[in-house]
Amino acid sequence: MQNNMLTAPIRWGIIGCGSVTELKSGPAYQKTAGFELSAVMRRDLGLAKDYAQRHSVKAYSANAADIINNDDIDAVYIATPPDSHKFYALQVAAAGKPCCVEKPLAPSYADSLAIVTAFEDKNIPLFVAYYRRSLPRFNKVKALLESGAIGDIRTINAFLNKPANALDLSGEFNWRTDKTVAVGGYFDDLASHGLDLFAYLLGEFDIVKGLGSNQQGLYSSLDAVTACWQHKSGVTGIGSWNFGGCTREDRVVITGSKGEISFSVFDEAAVVLQTLTERQEFSIDNPENIQLHHVENMREHLVNDVTHPSSGKTALHTSWVMTQILHGEP
Repeated sequence: MQNNMLTAPIRWGIIGCGSVTELKSGPAYQKTAGFELSAVMRRDLGLAKDYAQRHSVKAYSANAADIINNDDIDAVYIATPPDSHKFYALQVAAAGKPCCVEKPLAPSYADSLAIVTAFEDKNIPLFVAYYRRSLPRFNKVKALLESGAIGDIRTINAFLNKPANALDLSGEFNWRTDKTVAVGGYFDDLASHGLDLFAYLLGEFDIVKGLGSNQQGLYSSLDAVTACWQHKSGVTGIGSWNFGGCTREDRVVITGSKGEISFSVFDEAAVVLQTLTERQEFSIDNPENIQLHHVENMREHLVNDVTHPSSGKTALHTSWVMTQILHGEP
């Protein structure tokens, strides 16, 4: 590989073809010009075969090594639960192949750092599926902020409230709420998206404080987290993520000296610009496969040497923020 660039077509293999790959990500690799989805792996060979047949993927396996060490695979997408990301990612780095890892990069800052270091030491591209950095709706927010639409940026207020779902109430196993996999529970899975996005929009975090609790006792991980922070730019922020509320609410407000911008991290609500003199709404739909622009940007990085907005380095910063909120210093 020279200057991190490859020649199309780039043949991808997926490790862990679970639910996230069915619509959100997997088809994006097939729709992106210059990419091919050539092989998939799942520990259950029957499920791997079923996925491959339904998605017209020619090869499948129950062994990750068949993907990682296959000379016919140029790059690897790791879509397993986060507690196994380090295990697989270090193997991909050793094989010398570009990699995309699902978010969060790893359950801990130390594991995230180990992954990033392994790829940096070999100068191999590492991407992380914080795909909101590539979505048009959030790049509209970024453009509004950079144009001075709300003047000098002062603060950001993020609020996510969701009631317990049927799986939570059933008591059945869910890796997302098992503290051995994700100590922060849904906070790890969902808040990481928002916090990474806020770093993209407002610059890196500088000071971060937080606390969490388990209010419902439905599972072993946390179900309520609050945080406050300051970006290196001086912008301050507060956030609340509660997964035992009575209703769903997903709202972010960025306030400036001349107005505010509000939007949702997960819902396809309009982006609203409100100033003292006008109100504008921008309705921007997400693509059917929500990781499409993220995957297309990986192609631009690998083939055309255009820097991808979500790298191992940016994801490592998000891991640091999450660690500060949940544990204090890493």
